[in-house]
Amino acid sequence: MKDTCVVVIGASAGGVQSLQTLFRAMPTNFPAPIFVTMHLSPNHPSHLAEIVQNTDGFVAKNPSEEETIEPGFVYVAPPNKHMFIEDGKVVLATGPKENRHRPAINVLFRSAAYVYGPKAIGVILSGTLDDGTSGLWEIKRKGGIAIVQDPADALHAQMPTNAIENVAVDYVLPVADIPRLLLSLCTAEVKT
Repeated sequence: MKDTCVVVIGASAGGVQSLQTLFRAMPTNFPAPIFVTMHLSPNHPSHLAEIVQNTDGFVAKNPSEEETIEPGFVYVAPPNKHMFIEDGKVVLATGPKENRHRPAINVLFRSAAYVYGPKAIGVILSGTLDDGTSGLWEIKRKGGIAIVQDPADALHAQMPTNAIENVAVDYVLPVADIPRLLLSLCTAEVKT
């Protein structure tokens, strides 16, 4: 599985709208696995997987522990669990909160950087504070690609702005333009 790209996406406040826009424009036969971590309340069930799946027929789900990663699936972190990638599987953990959140974006991004190295693509969408910045930095350090939603396009610009200010970001785009770029990047990875 490490021979193909992986896309990891982090969002917070305003992220549902950004994710809906992103997945409406994403081809359903996307050639790589996609992971989404969004800050969620630990006290309420999440419908984020259903929201993503309903945008355009994507197979999106809250993964089970040790689930094998498959291309074309969207794995959505469940409430109150960190989600990370390890040896071709999804791992869920209730470890300590990071940046006051569980799930935390940095946890997912760091694991993608370590497992996929230069084939990891990190995407930061709308949100507040700075979760995702250090994880995106780690993706870049391991040779991966950093993409950030244009702060002017985000409902909450703080998370994208923090990433841009602290990481050598490769692309800053309106969320509607990100799917075309992801497809291009992952298709090029699949062909090589």
